[in-house]
Amino acid sequence: MQKPPQLLPTKLEDAQAPGIRYRIDGELVPVLHTWLDGTVPVYFEHHVVLWKDPALNVGIRAMKGAFKRMVAGMPIFLTEAQGPGEIAFSRDGAGHLFPLHLMPGSAVLVREHQFLAATGNLDYTFNRVKGVSNMLLGSTGFFVDRFSASHQEGVLWLHGYGNVFQKELA
Repeated sequence: MQKPPQLLPTKLEDAQAPGIRYRIDGELVPVLHTWLDGTVPVYFEHHVVLWKDPALNVGIRAMKGAFKRMVAGMPIFLTEAQGPGEIAFSRDGAGHLFPLHLMPGSAVLVREHQFLAATGNLDYTFNRVKGVSNMLLGSTGFFVDRFSASHQEGVLWLHGYGNVFQKELA
C-alpha cells in the first residue's frame, strides 16, 4: 500500500547547503531568510526581495538562450546576490515555501510562477510541453521551468499557493 501524501512543514530552522544557510518563517506569507558565505551566489526575480545586508552585492545574471527565452515569455535576466551577508525573500501571496536540494546529475521540472530563488550552482532552463492536450488542458502553458545540478549540490526554493504536499511516486 502506498503512503499518503505528506504535508510539508511551514517552518524550517537552520538548514544548510554548500555556501549557504537558510530558514523559513511564517504561516500565511512565509519568508525565506538566507545567509550567504560568499562562495555561492543566489539568484531570484527582482520583485521577491524583502531586505538585504548593505554589503551584499546585487547584480544581473544573464540567462542562456535569450532569444528562445524571450519567445517563450521567460525572463532573460534574473537578479543575483553575491558575497557574505543576509538576504530575505517572499512572494506576495499566501502559500508554502519549501526547499528542494538537487544533487549533481538531478533535475526537476517546475510550473511557471513557482520559482522563488536558487543557489547559483543550479542551471535554469525551460522545456517545451509537448502534446496539444497537455498544452490546452494541463494548466502549465507551453513551457515549464527546468532546474538542474551539474557539478555540485544546489538548493531551489519554490512557492506553492495554498498547502504543499509531498508524494513519493513509484
